[in-house]
Amino acid sequence: MLSLQNIFDTIAMVDKQHLDIRTITMGISLLDCADEDMGRCCDKIYDKICSRAEKLVQTGCDIESEFGIPIVNKRISVTPIAIAGAACKSEDFVPLALTLDRAAKTCGVNFIGGYSALVQKGMTTADEKLIRSIPEALAETELVCSSVNVGSTRAGINMDAVRLMGEIVKATAARTADQDGFGCAKLVVFCNAVEDNPFMAGAFHGVGEAEKVINVGVSGPGVVYHALRSVRGQPLDVAAETIKKTAFRVTRMGQLVAQEASRRLGVPFGIVDLSLAPTPAIGDSVARILEELGLEVCGTHGTTAALALLNDAVKKGGVMASSSVGGLSGAFIPVSEDEGMIAAARRGTLTLDKLEAMTCVCSVGLDMIAVPGDTPASTLSAILADEAAIGMVNGKTTAVRILPAPGKTVGDTIEMGGLLGSAPVMPVHRESAEAFIQRGGRIPAPLHSLKN
Repeated sequence: MLSLQNIFDTIAMVDKQHLDIRTITMGISLLDCADEDMGRCCDKIYDKICSRAEKLVQTGCDIESEFGIPIVNKRISVTPIAIAGAACKSEDFVPLALTLDRAAKTCGVNFIGGYSALVQKGMTTADEKLIRSIPEALAETELVCSSVNVGSTRAGINMDAVRLMGEIVKATAARTADQDGFGCAKLVVFCNAVEDNPFMAGAFHGVGEAEKVINVGVSGPGVVYHALRSVRGQPLDVAAETIKKTAFRVTRMGQLVAQEASRRLGVPFGIVDLSLAPTPAIGDSVARILEELGLEVCGTHGTTAALALLNDAVKKGGVMASSSVGGLSGAFIPVSEDEGMIAAARRGTLTLDKLEAMTCVCSVGLDMIAVPGDTPASTLSAILADEAAIGMVNGKTTAVRILPAPGKTVGDTIEMGGLLGSAPVMPVHRESAEAFIQRGGRIPAPLHSLKN
């Protein structure tokens, strides 16, 4: 039975503490769209997406209006296009990206994810075609997001793919130089990518998923921050319990919306992803949560420990609230999207090395980090390799979304607007990793991957 206080608390969470449903994402299988002819394949993909998702946006708007809960984004994820388009005889995969973009605009969604390839153990011909087309595809489309999985705990790290992806990131920045390399904000390089992630830019509809599914991403850094203020100065286990209880309430709201969307659309409910995904708005910051726990500035000593506490408590609260918690679920640390992290980076306290350490205990990895435009492709590849190694050894998802800003240097700022915010250009090590990256091959899977 809901008490009056429960209702008042929920109203405050939405109105004053930035609680929202960050995304309703419909996953759609494109496996039956395969065709040797590129034109026919594109037609099948467009028709299937538009027929399945035609009511997604209106349904989201209706639920938002009726329940009074903000639903910020309505999105689509599809089967990795390197798989769906593998039968095509064409050497050029860009028409598939243009088709996804056209379908997304027809459906009215914010983004569409799945211009993706899974190459953790090796690349097929289609995988390589898609990867090499990414710079042009992201430059020529508005709503398409791309991801490439280069490693896993079971397979190790495909260093040939890592080397190529450093070059692709660099080329994508150059193709979108007039937008401060914005194309790279739509490109993620993963290790241990999950099949049911509703968040962009890394969402794709895994081959083990159903024909179509509804996944919901919930976010509430501001809610957690306000809850922690009530236990300021108390022991850390009290803080952890407070975070856990808050995460429980937030996840329940997400499950309610997910089940309602599933019912109205006639699409199976997949998962709720409870991820503390910050925004540039004041009061909606993961960095400020860590500072509320007792750090003077995010990035100082103790930051990794505080983030470990936060991430674990969020997961525990979410799992208690729903049997269908999935995706990434935890805390995100995207620099450009978090006003507290932007401030800490500008102060010089939050560095690339410290962010890498933090990724050992958070939900994803190095996210929305701007680096100088003259950063060599081999250095970008080395950053990808480091992050993939953390994911591979620790059996967790890690990812890199890095933006080499053309013409910009340390101390400059790139502006992307909206939820993507702005990013101060951060320094990278100038010493070369070229010889290491050029060796290629594969870093073998760790011993503890042999579980059978």
